[in-house]
Amino acid sequence: MRWKWAKKKGVKESKDAGGEGGRVSPSEPRNAPAAAMGDRNSRRIIELAKLVGNSVCGDCGCSNPEWASYNLGVFICTTCATWHRKLGTHVSKVKHLKLDKWDDEQVQNMEEIGNEKAKQKYEQHVPPCYRVPKPGDPPVLQEQWVRAKYERQEFIHVDKQTYNTNEIEGRLMKKARDENKYYERKFSVSENCLKYYNKENSKEPKVTITLSELSVCLAPPKMKQNNGMQLSYMCDGSTRHIYVYHASGETIIHWYMAIRNIKLNRLLVAYPSATPEEVVPYLTNDFTMEGWLSKTGPSERDAYRKRWFTLDDRKLMYHENPMDPYPRGEIFLGHKDDNYSVSEGVPRGCKEHDCAFSLVTPDRTFVMSAPTREERAQWMKAINTVLERPLRPQDNQSKAEIEAKRKSSRGSRHSFFNFH
Repeated sequence: MRWKWAKKKGVKESKDAGGEGGRVSPSEPRNAPAAAMGDRNSRRIIELAKLVGNSVCGDCGCSNPEWASYNLGVFICTTCATWHRKLGTHVSKVKHLKLDKWDDEQVQNMEEIGNEKAKQKYEQHVPPCYRVPKPGDPPVLQEQWVRAKYERQEFIHVDKQTYNTNEIEGRLMKKARDENKYYERKFSVSENCLKYYNKENSKEPKVTITLSELSVCLAPPKMKQNNGMQLSYMCDGSTRHIYVYHASGETIIHWYMAIRNIKLNRLLVAYPSATPEEVVPYLTNDFTMEGWLSKTGPSERDAYRKRWFTLDDRKLMYHENPMDPYPRGEIFLGHKDDNYSVSEGVPRGCKEHDCAFSLVTPDRTFVMSAPTREERAQWMKAINTVLERPLRPQDNQSKAEIEAKRKSSRGSRHSFFNFH
Protein backbone atom coordinates (compact mmCIF):
# COMPACT_ATOMS: atom_id res chain seq x y z
CA MET A 1 0.00 0.00 0.00
CA ARG A 2 2.89 2.30 0.75
CA TRP A 3 4.07 2.00 -2.92
CA LYS A 4 0.66 2.94 -4.26
CA TRP A 5 0.43 5.88 -1.88
CA ALA A 6 3.86 7.14 -2.91
CA LYS A 7 3.00 6.82 -6.62
CA LYS A 8 -0.27 8.61 -6.13
CA LYS A 9 1.37 11.48 -4.28
CA GLY A 10 4.28 11.65 -6.72
CA VAL A 11 6.80 11.07 -3.92
CA LYS A 12 10.12 9.38 -4.68
CA GLU A 13 11.07 7.09 -1.80
CA SER A 14 14.42 5.42 -1.82
CA LYS A 15 13.12 2.26 -0.20
CA ASP A 16 10.51 1.72 -2.91
CA ALA A 17 12.83 2.84 -5.73
CA GLY A 18 15.47 0.32 -4.78
CA GLY A 19 13.17 -2.35 -3.42
CA GLU A 20 12.46 -5.84 -4.57
CA GLY A 21 12.83 -6.45 -8.24
CA GLY A 22 15.08 -3.37 -8.71
CA ARG A 23 12.06 -1.16 -9.26
CA VAL A 24 12.72 2.26 -10.86
CA SER A 25 11.20 5.38 -9.34
CA PRO A 26 8.14 6.68 -11.24
CA SER A 27 9.86 10.05 -11.61
CA GLU A 28 12.85 8.58 -13.46
CA PRO A 29 12.39 8.23 -17.30
CA ARG A 30 12.36 4.62 -18.42
CA ASN A 31 13.61 5.56 -21.95
CA ALA A 32 16.36 7.97 -20.93
CA PRO A 33 19.01 6.43 -23.27
CA ALA A 34 16.62 6.53 -26.25
CA ALA A 35 15.65 10.13 -25.51
CA ALA A 36 19.30 11.14 -25.31
CA MET A 37 19.99 9.43 -28.64
CA GLY A 38 17.01 11.20 -30.20
CA ASP A 39 18.25 14.56 -28.99
CA ARG A 40 21.69 13.81 -30.40
CA ASN A 41 20.26 12.89 -33.81
CA SER A 42 18.07 16.00 -33.82
CA ARG A 43 21.15 18.14 -33.26
CA ARG A 44 23.15 16.24 -35.88
CA ILE A 45 20.53 16.63 -38.62
CA ILE A 46 20.23 20.37 -37.96
CA GLU A 47 24.01 20.77 -38.14
CA LEU A 48 24.14 18.81 -41.40
CA ALA A 49 21.50 21.14 -42.89
CA LYS A 50 23.82 24.09 -42.27
CA LEU A 51 26.69 22.69 -44.34
CA VAL A 52 27.59 24.18 -47.73
CA GLY A 53 25.29 22.69 -50.35
CA ASN A 54 22.77 21.50 -47.80
CA SER A 55 21.70 24.99 -46.74
CA VAL A 56 19.60 25.36 -49.90
CA CYS A 57 16.93 23.07 -51.32
CA GLY A 58 18.52 20.29 -53.37
CA ASP A 59 15.81 20.62 -56.02
CA CYS A 60 14.89 24.32 -56.45
CA GLY A 61 17.62 26.20 -54.55
CA CYS A 62 15.31 27.75 -51.95
CA SER A 63 17.26 28.80 -48.85
CA ASN A 64 16.98 27.14 -45.43
CA PRO A 65 15.26 23.84 -46.30
CA GLU A 66 13.16 22.39 -43.48
CA TRP A 67 12.68 18.88 -44.85
CA ALA A 68 14.79 16.00 -46.11
CA SER A 69 14.37 12.79 -48.08
CA TYR A 70 16.38 10.44 -45.89
CA ASN A 71 16.64 7.57 -48.39
CA LEU A 72 17.73 9.89 -51.24
CA GLY A 73 19.93 11.96 -48.94
CA VAL A 74 18.70 15.41 -50.02
CA PHE A 75 17.63 18.43 -47.99
CA ILE A 76 14.54 20.04 -49.52
CA CYS A 77 12.13 22.95 -49.01
CA THR A 78 8.47 22.68 -48.01
CA THR A 79 7.25 23.02 -51.62
CA CYS A 80 9.55 20.32 -52.97
CA ALA A 81 8.69 18.09 -50.01
CA THR A 82 5.13 18.13 -51.37
CA TRP A 83 6.33 16.76 -54.71
CA HIS A 84 8.49 14.14 -52.97
CA ARG A 85 5.49 12.89 -51.01
CA LYS A 86 3.59 12.49 -54.30
CA LEU A 87 6.35 10.18 -55.55
CA GLY A 88 5.43 7.62 -52.89
CA THR A 89 7.62 6.14 -50.16
CA HIS A 90 9.00 3.56 -52.60
CA VAL A 91 10.85 6.47 -54.24
CA SER A 92 11.30 9.13 -51.54
CA LYS A 93 10.86 9.03 -47.75
CA VAL A 94 10.41 12.50 -46.32
CA LYS A 95 10.84 13.85 -42.79
CA HIS A 96 10.80 17.28 -41.19
CA LEU A 97 14.18 18.29 -39.79
CA LYS A 98 12.78 19.51 -36.46
CA LEU A 99 9.31 18.06 -35.98
CA ASP A 100 10.07 14.40 -36.78
CA LYS A 101 12.30 11.92 -34.95
CA TRP A 102 15.50 10.78 -36.62
CA ASP A 103 17.30 7.49 -35.98
CA ASP A 104 20.99 6.75 -36.38
CA GLU A 105 20.68 5.07 -39.78
CA GLN A 106 18.68 7.92 -41.30
CA VAL A 107 21.07 10.59 -40.06
CA GLN A 108 24.06 8.56 -41.21
CA ASN A 109 22.60 8.31 -44.72
CA MET A 110 22.05 12.07 -44.85
CA GLU A 111 25.63 12.58 -43.71
CA GLU A 112 27.06 10.19 -46.31
CA ILE A 113 25.10 11.66 -49.24
CA GLY A 114 23.87 15.25 -48.87
CA ASN A 115 22.84 17.62 -51.65
CA GLU A 116 26.14 17.76 -53.51
CA LYS A 117 26.54 14.00 -53.95
CA ALA A 118 22.84 13.59 -54.75
CA LYS A 119 23.16 16.24 -57.46
CA GLN A 120 26.16 14.48 -58.98
CA LYS A 121 24.06 11.34 -59.30
CA TYR A 122 20.59 12.55 -60.21
CA GLU A 123 21.56 15.59 -62.34
CA GLN A 124 24.60 14.22 -64.12
CA HIS A 125 23.11 14.56 -67.63
CA VAL A 126 20.71 17.53 -67.49
CA PRO A 127 20.52 18.82 -71.11
CA PRO A 128 21.12 22.55 -71.74
CA CYS A 129 17.55 22.98 -73.00
CA TYR A 130 16.02 21.80 -69.71
CA ARG A 131 14.67 24.65 -67.61
CA VAL A 132 15.69 23.90 -64.03
CA PRO A 133 13.04 25.38 -61.70
CA LYS A 134 13.66 28.12 -59.18
CA PRO A 135 11.51 29.18 -56.21
CA GLY A 136 8.23 30.64 -57.45
CA ASP A 137 8.29 28.90 -60.84
CA PRO A 138 5.13 27.16 -62.13
CA PRO A 139 4.17 24.13 -60.02
CA VAL A 140 4.07 21.82 -63.06
CA LEU A 141 7.71 22.65 -63.80
CA GLN A 142 8.73 21.98 -60.19
CA GLU A 143 6.83 18.71 -59.89
CA GLN A 144 8.02 17.30 -63.20
CA TRP A 145 11.61 18.24 -62.38
CA VAL A 146 11.40 16.20 -59.17
CA ARG A 147 9.75 13.31 -61.00
CA ALA A 148 12.31 13.48 -63.82
CA LYS A 149 15.19 13.32 -61.32
CA TYR A 150 14.09 10.60 -58.93
CA GLU A 151 11.13 8.71 -60.42
CA ARG A 152 12.01 8.54 -64.11
CA GLN A 153 15.74 9.20 -63.58
CA GLU A 154 15.95 11.03 -66.90
CA PHE A 155 19.29 12.61 -66.10
CA ILE A 156 20.92 9.28 -65.31
CA HIS A 157 19.54 7.46 -68.38
CA VAL A 158 19.82 9.83 -71.36
CA ASP A 159 17.62 7.62 -73.54
CA LYS A 160 14.64 8.65 -71.37
CA GLN A 161 14.95 12.29 -72.50
CA THR A 162 12.30 11.98 -75.20
CA TYR A 163 12.14 15.78 -75.62
CA ASN A 164 15.74 15.77 -76.86
CA THR A 165 14.53 15.63 -80.45
CA ASN A 166 14.12 17.76 -83.57
CA GLU A 167 10.53 16.67 -84.17
CA ILE A 168 7.46 16.22 -82.01
CA GLU A 169 3.84 15.45 -82.80
CA GLY A 170 0.76 14.92 -80.65
CA ARG A 171 -2.57 16.27 -79.48
CA LEU A 172 -3.20 19.20 -77.17
CA MET A 173 -6.37 20.87 -75.98
CA LYS A 174 -6.60 24.29 -77.66
CA LYS A 175 -8.86 27.15 -76.60
CA ALA A 176 -11.23 28.42 -79.28
CA ARG A 177 -10.46 31.95 -80.39
CA ASP A 178 -13.85 33.47 -79.60
CA GLU A 179 -15.24 31.23 -76.86
CA ASN A 180 -14.09 29.80 -73.57
CA LYS A 181 -14.02 26.20 -74.77
CA TYR A 182 -11.12 23.87 -75.50
CA TYR A 183 -10.96 21.42 -78.40
CA GLU A 184 -8.48 18.66 -79.09
CA ARG A 185 -6.15 19.58 -81.93
CA LYS A 186 -3.18 17.98 -83.60
CA PHE A 187 0.11 19.86 -83.14
CA SER A 188 3.54 19.21 -84.60
CA VAL A 189 6.98 20.76 -84.50
CA SER A 190 9.52 20.15 -87.25
CA GLU A 191 11.86 22.10 -89.51
CA ASN A 192 11.82 25.15 -87.24
CA CYS A 193 8.01 25.44 -87.40
CA LEU A 194 5.12 24.75 -85.06
CA LYS A 195 1.89 23.76 -86.81
CA TYR A 196 -1.61 22.95 -85.69
CA TYR A 197 -4.48 21.40 -87.61
CA ASN A 198 -8.14 22.30 -87.24
CA LYS A 199 -9.60 19.04 -88.53
CA GLU A 200 -8.78 15.39 -87.95
CA ASN A 201 -7.70 14.54 -91.49
CA SER A 202 -6.45 17.94 -92.62
CA LYS A 203 -3.37 17.75 -94.80
CA GLU A 204 -2.63 21.45 -94.53
CA PRO A 205 -2.13 23.11 -91.15
CA LYS A 206 -4.44 25.85 -89.95
CA VAL A 207 -1.45 27.88 -88.74
CA THR A 208 2.31 27.61 -89.22
CA ILE A 209 4.51 29.50 -86.76
CA THR A 210 8.25 29.96 -87.14
CA LEU A 211 9.90 28.96 -83.86
CA SER A 212 12.19 31.99 -83.90
CA GLU A 213 9.04 34.16 -83.67
CA LEU A 214 7.31 31.99 -81.06
CA SER A 215 7.09 33.06 -77.42
CA VAL A 216 6.11 30.35 -74.92
CA CYS A 217 4.82 31.14 -71.43
CA LEU A 218 4.42 28.12 -69.16
CA ALA A 219 1.24 27.79 -67.07
CA PRO A 220 0.22 31.46 -66.63
CA PRO A 221 -2.15 31.60 -63.61
CA LYS A 222 -4.91 33.29 -65.62
CA MET A 223 -5.41 30.09 -67.62
CA LYS A 224 -6.42 28.17 -64.49
CA GLN A 225 -4.79 25.15 -66.12
CA ASN A 226 -1.80 23.82 -64.19
CA ASN A 227 -0.57 22.02 -67.30
CA GLY A 228 -1.06 24.91 -69.72
CA MET A 229 1.02 26.98 -72.12
CA GLN A 230 0.40 30.32 -73.80
CA LEU A 231 1.88 30.50 -77.29
CA SER A 232 2.34 33.99 -78.74
CA TYR A 233 3.58 35.07 -82.16
CA MET A 234 3.27 37.96 -84.63
CA CYS A 235 0.37 37.67 -87.07
CA ASP A 236 -0.18 40.47 -89.61
CA GLY A 237 1.62 42.95 -87.39
CA SER A 238 -0.29 42.03 -84.23
CA THR A 239 0.50 39.58 -81.45
CA ARG A 240 -1.67 36.45 -81.54
CA HIS A 241 -2.16 34.34 -78.39
CA ILE A 242 -2.97 30.62 -78.45
CA TYR A 243 -3.81 28.77 -75.23
CA VAL A 244 -3.21 25.03 -74.91
CA TYR A 245 -3.05 22.43 -72.17
CA HIS A 246 -2.77 18.68 -71.60
CA ALA A 247 -4.18 16.50 -68.84
CA SER A 248 -0.68 15.16 -68.16
CA GLY A 249 1.94 17.41 -66.60
CA GLU A 250 4.67 15.17 -67.99
CA THR A 251 3.31 15.63 -71.52
CA ILE A 252 3.09 19.44 -71.38
CA ILE A 253 6.65 19.64 -70.03
CA HIS A 254 7.72 17.27 -72.80
CA TRP A 255 6.33 19.75 -75.37
CA TYR A 256 7.83 22.71 -73.54
CA MET A 257 11.33 21.20 -73.38
CA ALA A 258 11.15 19.92 -76.96
CA ILE A 259 10.42 23.44 -78.24
CA ARG A 260 13.31 24.77 -76.15
CA ASN A 261 15.62 22.07 -77.48
CA ILE A 262 14.79 22.77 -81.13
CA LYS A 263 15.17 26.53 -80.64
CA LEU A 264 18.49 25.95 -78.87
CA ASN A 265 19.89 23.86 -81.72
CA ARG A 266 18.76 26.42 -84.32
CA LEU A 267 20.39 29.29 -82.43
CA LEU A 268 23.66 27.39 -82.01
CA VAL A 269 23.75 26.88 -85.78
CA ALA A 270 22.97 30.55 -86.42
CA TYR A 271 25.57 31.70 -83.87
CA PRO A 272 28.37 29.11 -84.01
CA SER A 273 30.63 31.03 -81.64
CA ALA A 274 27.97 31.12 -78.89
CA THR A 275 27.85 28.59 -76.06
CA PRO A 276 24.63 26.85 -74.94
CA GLU A 277 24.78 28.83 -71.69
CA GLU A 278 24.78 32.10 -73.64
CA VAL A 279 21.83 31.05 -75.81
CA VAL A 280 19.57 29.48 -73.16
CA PRO A 281 18.15 32.83 -71.84
CA TYR A 282 16.63 33.47 -75.30
CA LEU A 283 14.70 30.19 -75.61
CA THR A 284 11.49 30.83 -73.66
CA ASN A 285 10.53 33.32 -70.98
CA ASP A 286 7.48 33.59 -68.77
CA PHE A 287 5.81 36.98 -68.69
CA THR A 288 7.55 39.49 -66.46
CA MET A 289 4.23 40.67 -65.03
CA GLU A 290 0.49 40.48 -65.67
CA GLY A 291 -2.54 42.08 -64.04
CA TRP A 292 -5.35 44.61 -64.15
CA LEU A 293 -4.65 48.31 -64.66
CA SER A 294 -6.94 51.19 -65.60
CA LYS A 295 -5.91 53.12 -68.69
CA THR A 296 -7.00 56.44 -70.15
CA GLY A 297 -6.49 58.17 -73.46
CA PRO A 298 -4.47 61.35 -74.10
CA SER A 299 -7.40 63.73 -73.59
CA GLU A 300 -8.79 64.93 -70.25
CA ARG A 301 -12.22 63.89 -71.50
CA ASP A 302 -11.14 60.27 -71.91
CA ALA A 303 -12.35 57.91 -69.20
CA TYR A 304 -10.24 55.32 -67.41
CA ARG A 305 -10.99 51.83 -68.67
CA LYS A 306 -9.98 48.59 -67.02
CA ARG A 307 -7.52 46.58 -69.10
CA TRP A 308 -5.51 43.39 -68.60
CA PHE A 309 -1.82 44.26 -69.03
CA THR A 310 0.97 41.86 -69.94
CA LEU A 311 4.66 42.74 -69.82
CA ASP A 312 6.47 40.37 -72.19
CA ASP A 313 10.14 41.29 -72.49
CA ARG A 314 10.14 44.73 -74.23
CA LYS A 315 6.49 44.54 -75.20
CA LEU A 316 3.72 45.94 -72.97
CA MET A 317 0.32 44.70 -74.16
CA TYR A 318 -3.16 45.51 -72.92
CA HIS A 319 -6.31 43.44 -73.45
CA GLU A 320 -9.99 43.75 -72.63
CA ASN A 321 -9.89 40.30 -70.96
CA PRO A 322 -7.03 38.10 -69.71
CA MET A 323 -7.63 35.31 -72.25
CA ASP A 324 -8.16 37.44 -75.36
CA PRO A 325 -6.63 36.10 -78.59
CA TYR A 326 -5.24 39.55 -79.48
CA PRO A 327 -4.17 42.54 -77.40
CA ARG A 328 -6.10 45.74 -77.90
CA GLY A 329 -2.85 47.64 -78.03
CA GLU A 330 0.91 47.11 -77.82
CA ILE A 331 3.63 49.43 -76.58
CA PHE A 332 7.29 48.91 -77.37
CA LEU A 333 9.64 49.67 -74.47
CA GLY A 334 12.92 51.07 -75.72
CA HIS A 335 15.96 52.31 -73.81
CA LYS A 336 15.76 55.16 -71.31
CA ASP A 337 18.32 57.17 -73.31
CA ASP A 338 15.90 57.23 -76.25
CA ASN A 339 13.19 59.23 -74.44
CA TYR A 340 11.50 56.35 -72.60
CA SER A 341 10.65 56.82 -68.93
CA VAL A 342 8.07 55.98 -66.27
CA SER A 343 7.01 58.13 -63.32
CA GLU A 344 4.23 58.56 -60.78
CA GLY A 345 1.30 60.87 -61.52
CA VAL A 346 -0.28 62.15 -64.72
CA PRO A 347 0.86 64.84 -67.18
CA ARG A 348 -0.83 68.22 -67.35
CA GLY A 349 -4.20 68.12 -69.06
CA CYS A 350 -4.85 64.49 -68.17
CA LYS A 351 -7.50 63.29 -65.74
CA GLU A 352 -6.20 62.51 -62.24
CA HIS A 353 -6.66 59.03 -60.79
CA ASP A 354 -5.58 57.19 -57.65
CA CYS A 355 -2.28 55.32 -57.96
CA ALA A 356 -1.70 56.68 -61.48
CA PHE A 357 1.61 56.56 -63.33
CA SER A 358 2.81 57.70 -66.75
CA LEU A 359 4.84 55.85 -69.35
CA VAL A 360 6.61 58.27 -71.70
CA THR A 361 7.62 57.10 -75.18
CA PRO A 362 8.92 59.15 -78.13
CA ASP A 363 5.46 59.05 -79.76
CA ARG A 364 3.14 59.69 -76.81
CA THR A 365 2.56 59.35 -73.08
CA PHE A 366 0.47 56.46 -71.77
CA VAL A 367 -1.35 56.98 -68.47
CA MET A 368 -2.31 54.01 -66.30
CA SER A 369 -3.58 53.52 -62.78
CA ALA A 370 -2.97 50.52 -60.51
CA PRO A 371 -5.44 49.18 -57.91
CA THR A 372 -2.97 49.88 -55.06
CA ARG A 373 0.22 51.82 -54.40
CA GLU A 374 2.09 48.55 -53.95
CA GLU A 375 1.02 47.30 -57.37
CA ARG A 376 1.94 50.63 -58.95
CA ALA A 377 5.42 50.34 -57.46
CA GLN A 378 5.75 46.79 -58.82
CA TRP A 379 4.71 47.80 -62.34
CA MET A 380 7.00 50.83 -62.36
CA LYS A 381 9.94 48.77 -61.13
CA ALA A 382 9.36 46.08 -63.76
CA ILE A 383 9.08 48.63 -66.58
CA ASN A 384 12.12 50.57 -65.37
CA THR A 385 14.17 47.37 -65.39
CA VAL A 386 13.34 46.93 -69.08
CA LEU A 387 14.09 50.57 -69.94
CA GLU A 388 17.53 50.30 -68.36
CA ARG A 389 18.46 47.20 -70.36
CA PRO A 390 20.31 47.69 -73.68
CA LEU A 391 18.47 46.67 -76.83
CA ARG A 392 19.38 43.48 -78.66
CA PRO A 393 19.37 43.24 -82.49
CA GLN A 394 16.11 41.25 -82.49
CA ASP A 395 14.42 43.98 -80.41
CA ASN A 396 14.57 46.36 -83.36
CA GLN A 397 12.42 44.00 -85.44
CA SER A 398 9.78 43.90 -82.70
CA LYS A 399 9.87 47.69 -82.48
CA ALA A 400 9.43 48.08 -86.24
CA GLU A 401 6.45 45.70 -86.34
CA ILE A 402 4.62 47.43 -83.48
CA GLU A 403 5.25 50.93 -84.80
CA ALA A 404 4.23 49.96 -88.34
CA LYS A 405 0.93 48.58 -87.07
CA ARG A 406 0.30 51.70 -84.99
CA LYS A 407 0.95 54.03 -87.91
CA SER A 408 -1.34 52.07 -90.21
CA SER A 409 -4.16 52.21 -87.66
CA ARG A 410 -3.67 55.82 -86.55
CA GLY A 411 -6.70 57.96 -87.20
CA SER A 412 -9.12 55.06 -87.36
CA ARG A 413 -11.78 55.50 -84.72
CA HIS A 414 -12.57 51.79 -84.65
CA SER A 415 -9.01 50.61 -84.99
CA PHE A 416 -8.04 47.45 -83.20
CA PHE A 417 -5.14 49.45 -81.80
CA ASN A 418 -6.95 52.57 -80.64
CA PHE A 419 -5.51 53.62 -77.32
CA HIS A 420 -8.54 53.43 -75.12
